[in-house]
Amino acid sequence: MKTIGLITSGGDSPGMNAAVRSVVRSSSYNGLIVKAASRGYQGVLDNDIRELDSDSVSGIIQRGGTILKTARCKEFHTAEGREKAATVLKSHEIDALIVIGGDGSFRGADLLSNEHQMPVIGIPATIDNDLAGTDETIGYDTALNTAMVAIDKIRDTADAHDRLFLVEVMGRDVGFIALETGISIGAELILLPEAQTKTEEVISSLKSILKEQIRSSIVVVAEGNGTGGAWNLADQIKDDFSKYDMKVCILGHIQRGGTPTARDRVLASQLGHAAVKAAIEGHTSVMVGVVNNQIKLSPLKMASSKKKDIDYDTLELSKILQ
Repeated sequence: MKTIGLITSGGDSPGMNAAVRSVVRSSSYNGLIVKAASRGYQGVLDNDIRELDSDSVSGIIQRGGTILKTARCKEFHTAEGREKAATVLKSHEIDALIVIGGDGSFRGADLLSNEHQMPVIGIPATIDNDLAGTDETIGYDTALNTAMVAIDKIRDTADAHDRLFLVEVMGRDVGFIALETGISIGAELILLPEAQTKTEEVISSLKSILKEQIRSSIVVVAEGNGTGGAWNLADQIKDDFSKYDMKVCILGHIQRGGTPTARDRVLASQLGHAAVKAAIEGHTSVMVGVVNNQIKLSPLKMASSKKKDIDYDTLELSKILQ
């Protein structure tokens, strides 16, 4: 083991730069060279690869996004594209590839490893926190805090006018952000993909809530909830709440950006180091994660194909606290 390849792939998440820094400095500590591609798999196919040393990752731990950039790559979805990627990586004498990303990135990494005997290690980085094999993914804590701060500010103006706000957060397939953000801001109602709620049930719940209180109300809506998102929900219930000043706010991509929290920086540093260690030890097609505060290796195939369930005890708690 002499040279490690490195990419960030898929959707960006706060803390990716901290993971890049950790991989580079852990590799340097172990006498290894790091060669990184820009724009994920697309950069590999374009042979846009450069060497990184400890100095080149100075001052990035606090930055959101990724200095390596990221992009979707349709060509890599094909067998021919992966063969070309393997050829490029081997031309740079890369002995193992570390991929910082989410489930789609890991599916590609697993195929690359199996088809071309390229050792691959995954580092979980996605704000959705939906990867099996780790208690938390890089970027999730920052996204939670970003959403919480934003909705706290919305609550201020909602209180000033006794408004009903429908606030949409990210979560197309899973509701981790909606659930924990909703609890943290004291939402009156939380709508998740895992607990599909019919429009009639939403109307009934809101009428009960608004009857009992004469003040603002916040409904946190995961974008993948069965009501079709906050705007669709507003359109479906507007006639039933015509006397209320109802507003819709889509938090959108602000949840992806910003300075990573201390928790995300530490997690990214731990997982970056663990990925280098796993590569040195000869592991392949695995993802490094943290389970019960211990580093754990899980098959990439499992991490990329199995969605992590939300904590249903926490879901029950959210209903009690509403």
